[in-house]
Amino acid sequence: MSTAPHRTRARSSVIHAQGARATLVVKRMVHHPPEVVWKAITDPNEVRQWFLTEAKVEGRVGGPIEMTTGSYRMHATGRLLSWDPPHLYEYEWNVAPRPSLPEGEESIVRWELRPAEGGTLLTVTHRNLTKRTAGVFREGMEAFLDRLEAQLDGLPLPDWDARLREIRDSSTGSG
Repeated sequence: MSTAPHRTRARSSVIHAQGARATLVVKRMVHHPPEVVWKAITDPNEVRQWFLTEAKVEGRVGGPIEMTTGSYRMHATGRLLSWDPPHLYEYEWNVAPRPSLPEGEESIVRWELRPAEGGTLLTVTHRNLTKRTAGVFREGMEAFLDRLEAQLDGLPLPDWDARLREIRDSSTGSG
């Protein structure tokens, strides 16, 4: 059974390399207003469902943020750099070295929401990643955003691992 989204979505992702570091930019047209999308990306109860993340966020510039994601329990900490509901949410994403990230990561994640005809243009920018991490996160973020859209649409959430495999299979098949 396919776990692909139930309607065609406008999406794009790109990696910009800068020496040993990279920036991942993922854009997605979400068919809901910014206020609804904002709640889904900032409310810990909603984030837990689609992003498979336990999040603690103090909603103010300088406020602490702590996230533990997925079955692999990726633990990230930082502070909020921007907090402008329902338009901009930016924070540090710092992970200590571990087997899956031998160098660790000290990066910045920015979620921008712009009203657009039919909903919200969501842009997620993850800056200062290692090139390897950016490549892995590109496909993972696409799978997470598919889950976000399903949740907002009131549909069953695609299994993240299965959706990730589909995205990887379609990437290798089209390359």
